[in-house]
Amino acid sequence: MSLSETTPAKGRPTAARAAAKPAVFVDGASGTTGLEIRARLDRQDDVAVKTIAEDRRKDAGAKRALMAEVDLVILCLPDSAAKETVAVIDSMGAAGPKVLDASTAFRVAPDWTYGFPELAPDQAEKIRSARKVSNPGCYPTGSIALLRPLVDGGLLPADYPVTINAVSGYSGGGKSMIADFEGDGAPAFELYGLGFEHKHLPETQLYSKLARRPIFVPSVGSYRQGMLVSVPLHLDTLPGKPSGADLHAALSKRYAASRYVSVMPLDNDATKSGRLEPEALNETNMMELYVFASDKHRQAVLVARLDNLGKGASGAAVQNMRLMLGIDE
Repeated sequence: MSLSETTPAKGRPTAARAAAKPAVFVDGASGTTGLEIRARLDRQDDVAVKTIAEDRRKDAGAKRALMAEVDLVILCLPDSAAKETVAVIDSMGAAGPKVLDASTAFRVAPDWTYGFPELAPDQAEKIRSARKVSNPGCYPTGSIALLRPLVDGGLLPADYPVTINAVSGYSGGGKSMIADFEGDGAPAFELYGLGFEHKHLPETQLYSKLARRPIFVPSVGSYRQGMLVSVPLHLDTLPGKPSGADLHAALSKRYAASRYVSVMPLDNDATKSGRLEPEALNETNMMELYVFASDKHRQAVLVARLDNLGKGASGAAVQNMRLMLGIDE
């Protein structure tokens, strides 16, 4: 049996042209994120996806040989396994592929590039030239998108006591949570992470440029996917006492050229109804940012809406992959 095989896609060009395609290996494609990445890659015709034969899946030598054949490896593994695989790639030197890691193992590592292309004006270019990129967590994607432009713009002090509330569909919790919610073992809604040690906090604080550790209160609802991340603010406690329009302007300026992040108008359907549901962007790589503000009460709530499996995981991974491979988006 051959070591690897290339997954065909509908409408693929001739073999000669296919040979020139960049090759990608998704290591850990049986998990939720890996399956979503594979599904998205199967809809693209400009990347060759290589897989290891099933009977050699746990063969370390076979895996190393396959990684020597590809341009990029996407890791969808537990942290410990991701670290082991990266050590193998490091040992390969110049023959090793680029690596995009979807675990939490390297998200705050100084020698890795953080895979949120919209983080700063030059972040996409940093990802394009990087050999090691850490794919962001779902909650941090929404949190950082809301907070970083305000800190950069001086509207939110780095030591401000930030509180982040968020709700996700149960698919973000992995196989055990999915099994609970799709069976009879889970409630309709629950808070979790109440020990103040959620794994997404370090990257949220670092890339939001917060000097003070934020309070993060995640929750999960009885629906498969979709996410809302919200940050409440007392406007009179901020420097210069900005208005909601000032916050909106800062976000709009940062994401004006973004394909995937949209700042919604201050006057929108959610503003009129006073409601916002989490599932509208499912199956996309889009993220919407909202500013809800009251001039009367001098309060605001910033909200990010995204698919926790899209811009919050697999969609972001494919976006980063294409940047790393130099493929036009």
